[in-house]
Amino acid sequence: MEGTNETAVTEFVFLGFSSLAELQRLLFVVFLLLYLFTLGTNVIIVSTIVLDRALHSPMYFFLAVLSCSETSYTFVIVPKMLVDLLAQRKTISFLGCAIQMFSFLFLGASHSFLLAAMGYDRYVAICNPLRYTVVMGHRVCVGLVGVACACGFTVSLVTTSLVFHLPFRSSNQLHHFFCDISPVLKLASHRSRLSQMVIFMLGVFVLVIPLLLILVSYIRIISAVLKIPSSVGRYKAFSTCASHLIVVIVHYGCASFIYLRPKSNYSSSQDTLISVSYTIFTPVFNPMIYSLRNKEFKSALRRTIGQSSFLVS
Repeated sequence: MEGTNETAVTEFVFLGFSSLAELQRLLFVVFLLLYLFTLGTNVIIVSTIVLDRALHSPMYFFLAVLSCSETSYTFVIVPKMLVDLLAQRKTISFLGCAIQMFSFLFLGASHSFLLAAMGYDRYVAICNPLRYTVVMGHRVCVGLVGVACACGFTVSLVTTSLVFHLPFRSSNQLHHFFCDISPVLKLASHRSRLSQMVIFMLGVFVLVIPLLLILVSYIRIISAVLKIPSSVGRYKAFSTCASHLIVVIVHYGCASFIYLRPKSNYSSSQDTLISVSYTIFTPVFNPMIYSLRNKEFKSALRRTIGQSSFLVS
């Protein structure tokens, strides 16, 4: 039988930055500094939200969860990438690759549904302000986060199972810097059309459904805001949504380019560039977009720093 002498792949070799051999040490320094900045800002955000009672509201609860999700998301990919930038041979075991893909997809899919929950939170805050604290109670907020995590877990489990049940008996050279779906599928000896269709449909579910929910929320928000007679009131209402909208555009823009295109358009160089943007650069800017530019958060941060200084002294 053809292929009986082929050995099953037990590890993968990352080739994501192989064309930049002379720049890898510089990339290591730059990416490390950006990663430490991301970790530091997210720790500050979560700590401030937990310690300052003025921020104990649904909006900041979701921001704290988003920061934790983003920190975990980068932790799955960036440390391994940094090690590989200094390593001679950039490998990952077959099981390690499956775990990395599962974790990355779980956090990424949960992130999408979490953004939809945040859109609903903004809708209730603007369209039903008098009932906001009742509608968005603690149980509802925790329930929305739980649903987002459950959807992410289910999608990542099914997708990872479909990918790694395929036979890998040819090349083990992965043209990427982490175990993403398209580059791993490209190495499979045999690709089932049914599996590919299911994986694509799960991608549609994760990206399109939350995006539609966000669009519905913002259509109602815009309709409600336009009825506010004061221009100052309209500005304040829109400003509370601006940060969320920016994060939504960046997240869905990158994810749609990667996961909602025909597989025939797969380009390893393009994918590596886009992946660097949403694993390194986007997490750097997101905390500044949705928290550090917020006046209420900055006031709470100053109070927290002041209280900490007082306790230390």
